[in-house]
Amino acid sequence: MRLSIKLTLLGVALSLLLAACNLPRSTPNAAATIQAVYTSQANTLATIQAQAEATSTPGNLPTITFPTLPPATAAPTLAPTNMPLPAAPISRCDWAAYIKDVTVPDGSIFTPGTQFTKTWRLQNIGTCSWTSAYALVFSSGNVMGGSTPIALPGNVYPGQTIDVSVNLIAPGAEGSYQGYWMLRNASGALFGLGQAAGGPFYVDIKVAGGMTTVYDLAAEYCTADWRSGAGDLGCPGNTNGKKGYAIRVDNPQLENGQKYNGAGILTVPQSVNNGYLQGFYQPFLVQRGDRFRAIINCQYLAKGCNAIFRLDYQIENSQVQTIWQFTEAYEGQYYTVDTDLNPLSGHKVKFILTVLSNGPSENDLPMWVAPRIDRPSNLVTPSSTPTRTPTLTLTATGVPPTSTGTATVTATNIPETSTPTQTATETPTPTATPTTP
Repeated sequence: MRLSIKLTLLGVALSLLLAACNLPRSTPNAAATIQAVYTSQANTLATIQAQAEATSTPGNLPTITFPTLPPATAAPTLAPTNMPLPAAPISRCDWAAYIKDVTVPDGSIFTPGTQFTKTWRLQNIGTCSWTSAYALVFSSGNVMGGSTPIALPGNVYPGQTIDVSVNLIAPGAEGSYQGYWMLRNASGALFGLGQAAGGPFYVDIKVAGGMTTVYDLAAEYCTADWRSGAGDLGCPGNTNGKKGYAIRVDNPQLENGQKYNGAGILTVPQSVNNGYLQGFYQPFLVQRGDRFRAIINCQYLAKGCNAIFRLDYQIENSQVQTIWQFTEAYEGQYYTVDTDLNPLSGHKVKFILTVLSNGPSENDLPMWVAPRIDRPSNLVTPSSTPTRTPTLTLTATGVPPTSTGTATVTATNIPETSTPTQTATETPTPTATPTTP
C-alpha cells in the first residue's frame, strides 16, 4: 500500500512538473493554463494524501513537496514609436502668389519722365476672399510717382487670379530703380508672397537718356527690295495678287482695336502653305547704342493669322543671319520689339524684315508698326536731321512684360539663315494704349 501511494505521488509530481515545463509562457493565456493544471494536480495530491493518512500508520507517509510555479508572464507591451506625423498643410487667410509680369518686365528701359503702367498677375492662395476693401499699396524702394493705396476692383476668391496695376513715372535721372509693393487687407494689415505671406512684389526698370530715330523703316519701305517665293515684287505691292506684298498703312489699327498715330507696314507673305515675304533694306552704318524697335501684331480682325516675324541682316555679301524672331497668332494682343544692335556696331548692315506663314497663309496679315532704328540722343551728330522717335509708343500705359521669344521657324520654303546671334524681347499688350509725343 505504501509503495503504491509513493509511486502515485511521484507520478503526480512528475506530471505537474512536465506540464509546467511544456506549456507556453509568453502570454497571459499560457500562464492561466499552467495555474489550472497546477491546481488540478495539487487537488489530486491532497486527495491521495488524505486517503493515505486514513489507511496507514502515522509517521510512515512520504513527505510531498509541491513544485513552485513561476510567476505568470504578462503580455508584452509595445514601446511607442517616434515616427513623426505628417505635417498639416499651411493655410493662411490672406496670402498671394506671383504668377507673372503682365507689363514692364524686369530691366525694362525708359527715357526720363516716361509714364508707364506696371501690372502684376497675382493668385489668391489664402483661405479668405479679397474684396474691394483690399488695396495695392507701396511698401519700399522708389515709388516712381505711384499713387497709393489703389483699391482692388472687386472680389477675388481663393484660387482666383487678378491683375493689379499702378501708373508710374520713370525718374528723371539715369540709373536702375526698384519699387516694392504689397497688398493690404480690410483691417489694414499688409500681406504678400512667400511662406510667411510677407514678401513684396516689385517693379524693376532702368532709365536711360532720350532716343532719336535715325532710320525709319516705315518711311523708307519702298527703298527696300521686297521678295517672296514668287520672285521680286514691286513697291507698293499688288494687293490683289497672291505673290505677297508690302504696303504702308498710316494710323494702323492695332490688334487690340486701338489706333496708332504713325505709320506701319502690312507685310503679306505669298499665298501658299508656309509662304514668306522679305524686304531687303539699303546698307546702314550701325553705331554704338543703336536699337531696333517696332510694334508687331496681326492686322485688326485678321482672325486666323499665325505668322513668324523675323529681323534678319546681311553684312556685304556674307550669309544672311537672324538677330530676332517671334511667332505671333491673332489673340487681341500686340508686342513690342526692342533689340540691341551693339554687336553690329561699326558695320554697314542690310536689315531684312521677314514674315513667314506658320502653315496656311490665307488669313495671314502681319504688320510692322513704326519699325525703326533709334540712337541715344547724345550720340546723334549735329549734322544729321533725324526724326524724333515716338518713344512713348513702346512704353505707353499698359505695355505688358517682355518675354524672351525664340520661336522655331517651321516653314519649308524659308530663305536659309544662320543661327540667331541675339534674342530680343517681345511684350504682350492685351490692354495697351499707344501714345505719341
